[in-house]
Amino acid sequence: MMETKSTCPYCGVGCGVVIETAGNQITGVRGDPDHPANFGRLCTKGATLHLTASASVSQQTRLLQPMRRLQRGVAPQRLGWDAALNLATDKFSQVITEHGPDAVGFYISGQLLTEDYYVFNKLAKGLIGTNNIDSNSRLCMSSAVAGYKQTLGMDSPPTCYDDVNHAGTIFIVGSNTAYAHPILFRRIEDARRANPALKIVVCDPRRTDTSEIADLFLPIQPGTDVMLFNGMLHIMLWEGWIDTAYLGAHTTGFDALKATVRDCTPEVVAQTCGIAKEDLFKAAQLFAGLQGTANLPDGTQGTSFANTSRTPTLSLYCQGLNQSSSGTAKNTALINLHLATGQIGKPGAGPFSLTGQPNAMGGREVGGMANLLSAHRDLSNPVHRAEVAALWGIPDVPAKPGKTAIEMFQAAADGEIKALWIACTNPAQSMPDQTTVRRALARAEFVVVQEAFATTATCRYADLLLPATTWGEKEGTVTNSERRISRVRAAVSAPGQARHDWQIGVDFAHRLEAMGIGPKHTLFPYPTPESIWHEHRESTRGRDLDITGLSYAALEDSPQQWPMPEGASHGQPRLYQDCIFPTPDGRARFINATYQPVAEPRESRYPFSLTTGRLRDQWHGMSRTGTLGKLFGHVSEPALQMNPQDMARRLLKEGDLVHLTSKRGSILVPVQASPELGMSQVFMAMHWGEEYISGISATGQRLAGVNALTTSAFCPVSKQPEFKHAAVKVLKAELPWSLLAVAWLPGDHVLAAHSELKPLMAQFSFASCVPFSSPTSERTGLLFRASHTEAPDDALLAQIESLLNLDNPYVVRYADKKRGQRRAALLQRGEDHATLEGFLLAGDTRAQGWITTLLQDELPAQDYGRALLLPGANPPVQVVSRGKSVCACFNVTDMAIEAHLDQAQGSAPERLASLQSALKCGTHCGSCVPQLQRMVKACIAAPQTA
Repeated sequence: MMETKSTCPYCGVGCGVVIETAGNQITGVRGDPDHPANFGRLCTKGATLHLTASASVSQQTRLLQPMRRLQRGVAPQRLGWDAALNLATDKFSQVITEHGPDAVGFYISGQLLTEDYYVFNKLAKGLIGTNNIDSNSRLCMSSAVAGYKQTLGMDSPPTCYDDVNHAGTIFIVGSNTAYAHPILFRRIEDARRANPALKIVVCDPRRTDTSEIADLFLPIQPGTDVMLFNGMLHIMLWEGWIDTAYLGAHTTGFDALKATVRDCTPEVVAQTCGIAKEDLFKAAQLFAGLQGTANLPDGTQGTSFANTSRTPTLSLYCQGLNQSSSGTAKNTALINLHLATGQIGKPGAGPFSLTGQPNAMGGREVGGMANLLSAHRDLSNPVHRAEVAALWGIPDVPAKPGKTAIEMFQAAADGEIKALWIACTNPAQSMPDQTTVRRALARAEFVVVQEAFATTATCRYADLLLPATTWGEKEGTVTNSERRISRVRAAVSAPGQARHDWQIGVDFAHRLEAMGIGPKHTLFPYPTPESIWHEHRESTRGRDLDITGLSYAALEDSPQQWPMPEGASHGQPRLYQDCIFPTPDGRARFINATYQPVAEPRESRYPFSLTTGRLRDQWHGMSRTGTLGKLFGHVSEPALQMNPQDMARRLLKEGDLVHLTSKRGSILVPVQASPELGMSQVFMAMHWGEEYISGISATGQRLAGVNALTTSAFCPVSKQPEFKHAAVKVLKAELPWSLLAVAWLPGDHVLAAHSELKPLMAQFSFASCVPFSSPTSERTGLLFRASHTEAPDDALLAQIESLLNLDNPYVVRYADKKRGQRRAALLQRGEDHATLEGFLLAGDTRAQGWITTLLQDELPAQDYGRALLLPGANPPVQVVSRGKSVCACFNVTDMAIEAHLDQAQGSAPERLASLQSALKCGTHCGSCVPQLQRMVKACIAAPQTA
C-alpha cells in the first residue's frame, strides 16, 4: 500500500488527508495528523472520499473521454482530444472574430486549484481580451471580499483557526458551522471544554445544530442582520462600551455611522429582528468583551466598563451574511463592531469569514473573477492593470468590466454572449433563477463543459464535453479560510482520457495563439503546475498576500500561511497586530451600513420566507457525495421543512406533497415538520437539483429543483445573489396517483441505473430518486418516488421495474389496471430466512412504511409473503425499524441511541460520554455530536414534561 498526502476537496477548512492506494486505485483515506487545519480529523464527507473514487463509481459516473453533441437534445458522441480542442478553438475564434472578445464567457469554480484558476484568468483577460470570466465563488464569498476591502483595505482575513482557543466570546452569525465547517466546529467544542468561561453567541433564523453549543441564541428574522449589528453598536455607544482610544488612533468614518445607528434603538431593533431587548443587550455586552452583567433595559445596573477588562471576541460568518442583496452591508456592519471595540489584530479577536469552497480563497488570490486581477489587484485600477500587463508581457488588460455570474448568464440568455466555457461547476443546479440560466444554456451558440462527472445537470446542455481530473488525480495548491496554502497531490493517474484542468486551458490557449489571437509570443510556457505557481508567486511581490518567501519545496514540507514575503521563514497567523491597515492612510474605515429589507419581502400572495442551506453529509450539487448511499442516511430524501404550527393551519401532514412556488417558478416537494424554524419560514437544502428531484409542470416544462425558486436579485456591490431569502407560497398538491419503488442493486449498476431513471422523472408531476445503503453491510440501492394526476402507461412502469431488477422470473406481481394499481416484489431465499430485494407499489402506496423498513433494514421477510401484494397500510406481522441514521461513521441509529439513553444516568456530559463509550457514535468524525447533545437534553427533560 502506498500513501500520499493531499487536501480534502470539500469546504474551506482545508483539511489534510492521507490517501491510501493499491496499484492505481484509491483504497482508503484518513486525516493527516500533521496538517495544522485538522490535525488528523475528518468529517463524514472527508472520511468517505475514497469510496467516491472507487473503480465502480468512476465507471458509472465519470466523464472519461471528450464527447460532442451534433445537435441539442441528442446523445453525445466520442471524439479525440485533438478534434475536441480544434472544435472548441474554431467555435470560439469564430465568435471572437465576428462579435468581439466580449461575446464569450468563462464560468469557473472555487473547486479548481490555484494553478487551474491562474491559467483560465490569463486565458480570458490576457489572451482573448475579455473580462467575462467569473467563478461560482461569486455565489459564495464575494460579499465577504467586498466587506474586507471596504473596511480593512484588502481581502485579507485577519484571523486563524487557533483564535478559537484564545477568544472570550465567539459570535457565530449566518453560519451553520456544525454542518458547513464541521472540523472547525470540533475545534470550537474543544475550546469550550478547555475554557468553560468561553461564551458562544449564535445568530440564525433557524435553530440549527450549531445553536446547541450557544450560551445565547438570537433567532432573527431573515435579512435583518444589519439592523441587529447597528442596534448592538447603538447600545455600545450608549453604555460607553466602545474603545475610543482605538477608534481615534486607527480608524476613520465613525461620525457618519454614529448618526445612522442613533436611530437603531433597542425597541426598533427588537421589533425588526424579532428578538428580545434583553438578548440584544446581552449580545452587545458579550461582543464588547465585557465580563459580568450589562446595564439592562429595565434600568438594572451591571458592571461598568471602566472597572472591567475586555476579553477578545472572534466572529465567524458565512453564507447567511454573504448570500444577500445586502451582503456587503452585512459584512461591513459586523466588521464595524470589531473596529468600534478594538476587537481585531490580537489573539482571539477579529472578523473571520469562513470560506465555502476548498479554493475560493486561491481563486481570489489570482484574480479569477470578473472584477479582480492577480494578487488582489482591482480591475478598475489602471495602475493595477498596467502591473499585470507588464507581468504577462501584453500591451494592456481590457478596462471594460466583465460580466459577473448572474450578469453572464443573463447576457447569454439575451443573446449577447454567444459562447460559454464552464469548468468544474454545475450552474444548471447551483445558480438561482434556473429559468434564466437554462434559457442561457439553450440559447448560447456553443457551450463547453469541462467536468469530471458526466452526471451533472449542466452536461445535458453541452455541445462539447471535456473530461477533467478530480481529487486524488490532481497536482497543485489550494488556500483555506485562514490563508493557509496546502499542496494537492496525485495519488493515482487520471482515468480514461481525463486531463488536468490547467492542461486543457493551456492547450486551448496554444491553439488560439496559433490562429493569431493574442500577442506573437506565447503567454502559456507552463510544463508543470509548479511553473504556473512560480508566476503567480511573482505577481504577489509587494502585495498584501506576498508569498515571495515561499517555495514549492517548503510546501512539500508543510502548509504555510500568507503573507510570507522574501526573507521570511514562516507565514503570519494574524494580521493587523500593528494596527496598520492596507489603506491610503493606514487606518481602517467604518462603513455607514444602513439596513435594507430583503429584495423580495413576504406578502399576502407569497407569505413564506424560503431559506436554503447545507445538509450535514452532502456537498453542493452532490456530483461526488451523491454517489454514496451511505451519505443519504442522515437526510434520505428531498423535503421542505416547515414549522409544525404552519403545517397544522394548512391541514398538512408529514410527507404531504406541496406546491412550493415563487415568482420565478414552482416545484413539488414533500413537506416535513421542523420546530427549528420560526413561523412563516420554510427551508430546503441547496443540494436538491433535478438530478434528485424533478417532475413536469402543467405547461410541460421540466422542474429544476430548489433553485427554480431562488431570486437572481444581488448585492449591488458584490454582485452576490440572495439565496437566503425568497418569498414563496405553499399549497397542498392533489395528486391522486403515487408510486414507490425501492430495490437493492449491484454496486456496479446502481449509479448507472440512477442516471437512466433521471429522464423518466420528468414524465411525472413529481418524482425523486436517491441512493440508500445498508446500515449493516456494503449494499446500495435506489429509492424512486413519484406522484401524478393519473396512472401512467404500463410501459413506463415496466421500464422503471426493469432498471430496478424487478423484471426477472422470481418477481411476484399484482395488477389492477382499472384502479391504476400495480405491485411487484422480489424475495430472495437464504439458508435460514428470506429477504426482500426490491418492490414497487403503484396506486396504493399506504404500505410503504413497513415494506420500506423491511427492505432497507434487511429484516427477515419470509412471514410476509402475499401480504406484500395486498392493499392497505398494515403488515400481517409487526415490523420493527432499526431507526434513522444519526452516526454515519458507525451506522448508529436514533432508536439505538434512545434505547441507551433510557438507561443512562447522570448529568448531560456523563450521559453523552456513556453513549459514546457504548455505541461509539460521535467518536470518529464528530459530525453527529450536536445531534447527540440535543437527544441527551431531550432525554433529561422528558420526565419533567411527561
